[in-house]
Amino acid sequence: MMLEKPKPYGMLTDYITGNEVPNIGAEENRQQVERFLIEKKGYDRGDIEVGADLRFSLHDEEVHSNVDLVVSVSGRRFMVLRCVPGSFVSRQRETLAAARLLDDYQVPFSVVTDGKDATLLDTITGEVLGQDMNAIPSKEEAVQEMKEMALQPFPQEKLERERIIFRSYDEMNINVQRKLKH
Repeated sequence: MMLEKPKPYGMLTDYITGNEVPNIGAEENRQQVERFLIEKKGYDRGDIEVGADLRFSLHDEEVHSNVDLVVSVSGRRFMVLRCVPGSFVSRQRETLAAARLLDDYQVPFSVVTDGKDATLLDTITGEVLGQDMNAIPSKEEAVQEMKEMALQPFPQEKLERERIIFRSYDEMNINVQRKLKH
């Protein structure tokens, strides 16, 4: 029996952090999105968390994952972005769950993007608000929205179900950094 060697992968320099990252999965897409947020939408590097930790307990299991990009304005998380290599629709539910579980309130907006196109979602309702990269709010728009927005916690009675949904989708993610063997 022959042992299968892991596929070799190249490295990229992350646009925001400057760290070397493996070029696997949707990494090139994420780099495009990082540039877009800074160069076209006016965010600063300090406004964007790369690979934000998402941890929770589900029954006796500790779930540890991360969110591709999280944009904060006025000291609060405003938008979760999931960078994907393929179908947006299949990733919308996972992205909404991440935005609902990441903090003690629902991060108001969720985005699924491949770096060229995007779907903007209202995290609370799940409603599609826009279908292209221009739908992603600029920093100026985000600051204004946060002034007028009441941040809402996710309903306690739905929390376990949302955790199950996130974990189920997350377990299917194969080409992600945290699953690499070092």
